[in-house]
Amino acid sequence: MDSLFLLLLVVLMGAALISGFPVAFALPGSAILSIGLAALSGYIFVGDPSAFFAQDGPVQWLSSGVTNFRSVYWEVERDTLIAIPLFVFMGIMLQRSKIAEDLLVAMAQLFGPVPGGLGISVVFVGALLAATTGIVGATVIAMGMISLPAMMRHNYDKSLATGTICASGTLGQIIPPSIVLIILADQLSNAADVANNMRRSEYKLATGEGMMPGEFDVVSASAGDMFVGAFLPGMVLVGLYMLYILATAILKPGSAPPVPYEGKYDGQFAVRILLALIPPLTLIFVVLGSIILGIATVNQAGAIGAIGALIMGSYRLAEGQRNAYAPAVLALTSLVVIAAVLSIVPLNVKNIENSEQATGLVVVSIASIALTIAIFWGIWRAYTIQNTLQEVMLETAKTTSMVFIILLGAAMLTAAFRGFGGEHLVKEFLTGLPGGFWAQFIVVMLVIFVLGFFIDFIEISVVVVPIVAPILLSDPGANITAVWLGVMLGLNLQTSFLTPPFGFALFYLRGVAPPEVRTIHIYKGAIAFIVLQLVGMVIVAYFPPLANYLPNRTYLTSENAPPPINPKIQECIEQQLFPVYLENQPQLDQAVATFAQVDLENVPSSYRKSLEKSLEIVPTIKEQVLAIQQTEAELIEFSKGYADLHYRVRDLEKEIRGHDREIDAFEQGIKRFEQSEGNFASQIAQLEKDIEFHKQEREKLTAQIPAEWKEQRKRFMELAKAEKKARTMYRRSVDEAYQPLLDLSEVLSQTEQLQGLEAPLLQMKGVIETATPDEATERFKAIESQLGEISGTSKIKSPLSKARRLFKKGEPDREKALGYFEESVSTYREELAWRQQALQSVAPGLLAYDDALKPTVGLRLQPRMSLERAKQVSACKSTHNDISLYF
Repeated sequence: MDSLFLLLLVVLMGAALISGFPVAFALPGSAILSIGLAALSGYIFVGDPSAFFAQDGPVQWLSSGVTNFRSVYWEVERDTLIAIPLFVFMGIMLQRSKIAEDLLVAMAQLFGPVPGGLGISVVFVGALLAATTGIVGATVIAMGMISLPAMMRHNYDKSLATGTICASGTLGQIIPPSIVLIILADQLSNAADVANNMRRSEYKLATGEGMMPGEFDVVSASAGDMFVGAFLPGMVLVGLYMLYILATAILKPGSAPPVPYEGKYDGQFAVRILLALIPPLTLIFVVLGSIILGIATVNQAGAIGAIGALIMGSYRLAEGQRNAYAPAVLALTSLVVIAAVLSIVPLNVKNIENSEQATGLVVVSIASIALTIAIFWGIWRAYTIQNTLQEVMLETAKTTSMVFIILLGAAMLTAAFRGFGGEHLVKEFLTGLPGGFWAQFIVVMLVIFVLGFFIDFIEISVVVVPIVAPILLSDPGANITAVWLGVMLGLNLQTSFLTPPFGFALFYLRGVAPPEVRTIHIYKGAIAFIVLQLVGMVIVAYFPPLANYLPNRTYLTSENAPPPINPKIQECIEQQLFPVYLENQPQLDQAVATFAQVDLENVPSSYRKSLEKSLEIVPTIKEQVLAIQQTEAELIEFSKGYADLHYRVRDLEKEIRGHDREIDAFEQGIKRFEQSEGNFASQIAQLEKDIEFHKQEREKLTAQIPAEWKEQRKRFMELAKAEKKARTMYRRSVDEAYQPLLDLSEVLSQTEQLQGLEAPLLQMKGVIETATPDEATERFKAIESQLGEISGTSKIKSPLSKARRLFKKGEPDREKALGYFEESVSTYREELAWRQQALQSVAPGLLAYDDALKPTVGLRLQPRMSLERAKQVSACKSTHNDISLYF
């Protein structure tokens, strides 16, 4: 019966959407009606409102619905969704202030003389507008009104012209910043959490281990990751569009002839082109660059973009006036001054230490005030000229409200869908498809592609993605990242703007196209670009690094990059590092031999023994690397014959678990009937027959599991554990070999700092003899704190701590405290003496030894990777590796 109400839910939602009922009310309305009918039917016919729910019941659904509502409502606090109104404002402001129009006209004049140049310029401008506005309707309408008449006037093929404009306008959905990408990032971050739980459950079921290794976790995605990941795929689409137009112009010269520029290519032309091109490009660089470089979060970058668009719009709206560029010049000058001061003087308002910093703070404050004036000047212009600001704010509020209301409704719909077991049915259907992940993925993409013919991208993102994404992300065979999946879904959703009969880009262009351009021309032109988008999807699917590399590189080269010891990047580092060991072992041996000649006699035994152990370990690293490579080769070789058996048995076990779930469901049904009033003997008898049938099927499937399965699985796990053990031993060894260098280097580097504490330490004698207990305690704490900042001073600090504690007990024993003081001073002088001597005799050799070990043995313990190493690891992490044999 739960399947019946699931069907009712889908029918209600489909009927509401097809009838034109507002999406914001269709989604929650269909959920509430179906949940209410299911609860009422259960109460009337069985006496249990939860009877017709696959999981939970109406009360639980209501609770989860309220939770979803609250979580979506409060998500406006997060970076992912707060950026939506900011980017919407930026796009609408640029469109209303005609910045986009100026850009389109300038590029058409620049590229027009090239065969197909006018069409190429439309694609180029579409890409730029996508990176500044991201509003499909605004872009298509603007280009349709400006470019289409020019293309028709110069005898462009109607289908090619309209297809180019429509497709270029949709680039805003995949080229960041994009509202689609923000919504997908929000949905996929939740889906990644669900997928992680699914993968952990599967790992525990397969291995019996409660903890899944961290390197097997599903890689999630933020909005910033999605922006960076979509950049190269977006450029792939731009390249395909341009190549298609150029090829068409060459093969069919009459369909896209060159358009000569009627004016002169003089200085005025160059200035006009630069003024149209540089501001949008600067805004793109600032917004996307701040995200990519890790300077700003997505919502901070959105705020920058909104202010930038406002400043740009202010001078375009006031074009021809005396001080048209004054706000922009003032804002730019202020930013240059602030950047220049910060590059010279590091400022911290809470900690101004000298007059130079105080002067810098004054200058930056004045520049900030000037920037604020420029912003308010721009706001005033946008408010007073053509009522632009009010119209932009109103459109931003409408668009943002629509998005958030749909998100709320979708949360309720998804909860209802899961309550009726829809998620389980979808998972069973997808996982039951022959062909594994790629069959599932293709089916999902086809479903989304078809839905795009009828449903808007937002509904697909918030309704379909939360259901199918966890299933795809949790698959250990493909082991895809959320960024790659999000980019693929974004490319697919982009086609929904072009696919008839409800492609919005087609409607937008139809509204501004002249009468001689018929609807059939627009549809025909869109088909070629739909094919190009599908080709782009295939390219990105085949080359995952197109989506994964830039996010990985941005993260691994940022200020927040994980250190090389991070478990999730170990195998990639070792993959790059092991050949270096095998090539450079003679140099490592020479470094060991050279450092072994250094006299360590005066170095304390704890450091000396650790260094001597390091000298013993380093020559064995090559053997450990070879051991890892051998165990890895054995595991790979065994896996070749084992993989087919593994997949076959796991498929059988999935079917067995399916029968187990059916048996559990039927047994629950029998319990409900037995607890209800009335005669349900026939229904119970039927359920018992169904249980018997599934038990028989389960036994048949169990009998199909090969007899050698357990032995083969045991052998695989032994080899996997042997490889893991070899890697663990190697990692422990290199850490033990290099850590002593770090410890001693740190101690010696603080020798001067320790020497500077001699006077404060000796002054403690007078404090002990004459100071009050409170004063003495404070002085003890101060000197202990200073010693605590220096490595290896615990033996100096310990007697002082004992002396301090004597001053807490009424009248202190000053003689005993002086004894502790003398012990501390003696230890201090011994410590300082060996450090000063080691600086002369040990430090040079230690530095040379460290330089030899740092790129290899010491890499794991470095605070961050080199740029070159980070690039290599980024490339390694950008591929999808099959880990299904571990599940």
